Amino acid sequence: MMTVGELNRSARQCLEQAFPLLWVTGEISNFTRAASGHWYFSLKDDAASVRCVMFRQKNLMLDFLPKEGMQVEARVLVTLYEARGDFQLGVEVLRKSGTGSAYEAFLRLKEKLEKEGLFASERKRAICAHPQRIGIVTSLKAAALHDILRTLKRRMPSIAVVIYPASVQGEGAAVELASAIRTAGMHGICDTLILARGGGSIEDLSAFNDEKLARAIASCPIPVVCGVGHETDFTIADFAADLRAPTPTAAAEVASPDREDLFVRIFSIQKRLRRMALHSIESRMQHVDHLGKRIVHPKERLVSRMVHLRHLSLRLDSAVHRKLEKSVWKLVHLEEKLPSLRLRPEVRMAEVDALRGRMLHALKAGLAEKSAKFARFSASLGNLDPDAVLARGYSIVEDEKGKIVSDASRLEPGEQIRIRFGRGEAQAVVLP
Repeated sequence: MMTVGELNRSARQCLEQAFPLLWVTGEISNFTRAASGHWYFSLKDDAASVRCVMFRQKNLMLDFLPKEGMQVEARVLVTLYEARGDFQLGVEVLRKSGTGSAYEAFLRLKEKLEKEGLFASERKRAICAHPQRIGIVTSLKAAALHDILRTLKRRMPSIAVVIYPASVQGEGAAVELASAIRTAGMHGICDTLILARGGGSIEDLSAFNDEKLARAIASCPIPVVCGVGHETDFTIADFAADLRAPTPTAAAEVASPDREDLFVRIFSIQKRLRRMALHSIESRMQHVDHLGKRIVHPKERLVSRMVHLRHLSLRLDSAVHRKLEKSVWKLVHLEEKLPSLRLRPEVRMAEVDALRGRMLHALKAGLAEKSAKFARFSASLGNLDPDAVLARGYSIVEDEKGKIVSDASRLEPGEQIRIRFGRGEAQAVVLP
């Protein structure tokens, strides 16, 4: 009888003896680089896949880092990992042999849809900050569903959840996913839609690299959050969605608010409102106190008005007395001046005669002065009279337009001119 360890050891020895070092070609899948430096991945083709390991001392000699979907050629040793009984290939040498067909198809589809503008940032919609209901498109058996439900319950248990079940792997999975998304869009009861699946190889995620699914996501009236695979996994669905999350759990986190954060914000706002309310109340109370100090009892106001009225009455009486006294003193003063104004009529007539004589004298002197000035002005005006100049033998020449001619050069031969004399005038023609 053999133990499990002995059985696995014998199987490993048989495999290593039966298969010498050989070259195997295939497509890189599920590539992982461990903290120890060892590489773990699978090589696959259309028919099968096999686990591989390339230890650190071997992969340090490579000048490239294997990527998902890369077509490679590996020199391997067929062996068995005894601890788990896993059949695997120990890779001694690895070299590129071209890009894998699955990854190549992924790149072609991505380029096509990108040119159509399906991935444009302008068409991306904002995710609802406070959703009432969230839809989840995934498999009912997927671990991702439990992760999402657990995260939503922890962050915001009041959010209702609607599950649209669909296969996430295998033949027909892409069609089911696209149909579930269209159904959610037609229902229109969700604020946000989460498309989710756990990690896997590029083949496992092939349903999320389907063109029909990408178009269903883009045409969905509900904002879509895509949480497919691990942080390093990218699918066509990620680019078509309104928001990509690195994992299903992260998708649930970005699609839902955190109630703890909301509580903190609410408490902060509550404190601010309380402070503002207290400040407003204190301010109003101070204003009421100020108004209260200004309020006077009606009886006090009446007493105050009566005192003021008596004060005004005393001032009025005093003013009247002063006015009467002033009038009396003025009357007495006028009575004292009245006797001096009562003169005899003959004295007044003498004063009038004296004033009349002075006025006549002033008029005569003024008329004489004005007459002399008028005579001087008349003599000056006579000297300036043009007729007086003409009377002395001078004449005035005017052209046809009646303008005085002072320069003979201005006259043209044959021009008509008029000559004015002291007495009369004559017409003349200028000779050449």
